[in-house]
Amino acid sequence: MAEDLRVEAEHGVVCSLPHERFGYFGWPSVARMEDGTLVVASSGLRRHHVCPWGKTVLNLSHDEGKTWSPPIVINNTPLDDRDAGVVSLGGQRLLLSWFTSDTRQYLTSAEKSLGLEESMEWRAILGLWSDELVSQWLGSWVRLSDDGKTWGPPIRVPVNTPHGPIRLARGDLLYFGKGFRSWGEMRSGAIETAASDDEGKTWTVLGAVPPGEGVTNDNFHEPHVAELPSGKLIGMIRYQHAGESKAHPSFSLFQTESADGGATWSAARFTGVYGSPPHLLRHSSGALVCVYGYRQKPFGQRAMISRNEGATWQADFVLRDDGPDSDLGYPASVELPDGRLFTVYYQKCAARRGGQAGENCSLLWTCWRLPA
Repeated sequence: MAEDLRVEAEHGVVCSLPHERFGYFGWPSVARMEDGTLVVASSGLRRHHVCPWGKTVLNLSHDEGKTWSPPIVINNTPLDDRDAGVVSLGGQRLLLSWFTSDTRQYLTSAEKSLGLEESMEWRAILGLWSDELVSQWLGSWVRLSDDGKTWGPPIRVPVNTPHGPIRLARGDLLYFGKGFRSWGEMRSGAIETAASDDEGKTWTVLGAVPPGEGVTNDNFHEPHVAELPSGKLIGMIRYQHAGESKAHPSFSLFQTESADGGATWSAARFTGVYGSPPHLLRHSSGALVCVYGYRQKPFGQRAMISRNEGATWQADFVLRDDGPDSDLGYPASVELPDGRLFTVYYQKCAARRGGQAGENCSLLWTCWRLPA
């Protein structure tokens, strides 16, 4: 039972503006710089889960997560800036990833739940979005910083995933994501690997993941990858129902491997684990840790652990299960010097305050140790 798989943990808040008009935050990632600074990137200062106003923001902590800076806006493009990843490149250097969305396609459905005033606000801002403007800004992007404060221009990337690329042992970047050379490809394209040997300035697509029997590329989204000491890559993928393909539970995890640096991959296979999207980390103990959101009761954040390099997993370690609803998840982890894992995610704080209605999602953290 899940109750028997709780981890030793403490919880805290990165950033919470629960009742501010533009106080919604979501889809975070975390990196640890060489000087110990924790950097959380997210899409924040927005109105809702879907809206035209998302910005890429950073929150910084210099005391291992005890206190945090206010949100620092890095991107505010004309479109909705979503799902931010962050990677430490050594020293003070950082890479930031995100994607932009054409919110015009959601207007009709959104207006069913929006009041008249906000519907008019949506229409006013979306009326400024010409096809040419959307074409200019729609896509998957990275930006580079040499000092963690000033940022270079946006660079287009051929793939996207919420937590962005990883830095390999040799220093190159590997981006395991959904193809994103067009919006249609973002919906139905393959899970692909792109590599960069110049810290993200240029990218080369290497190979794609075969979907496996009974599933299609439409079912696969928001993957993540980890590198083993041998160089083998373990990838996890969010499976979602699409079209007529319903062979497995929606919002579950599939696994794939590559032994040649991402050029070829094994056919994705069902892990039997409910929850998504994944974030993978190889712990200093050798354990492979995958954290994921859990969007059925009891709502919250969970982890699965492999001690044999992904051959088998023990799943559903409960990081927390006090989410008031299913708008939560996208956890990502870094390891602290003492071996603890510091995991960030988004979730409403309402459950611990008696279930206040109308609350924005916040950025929260859990600091925990691997079970013995």
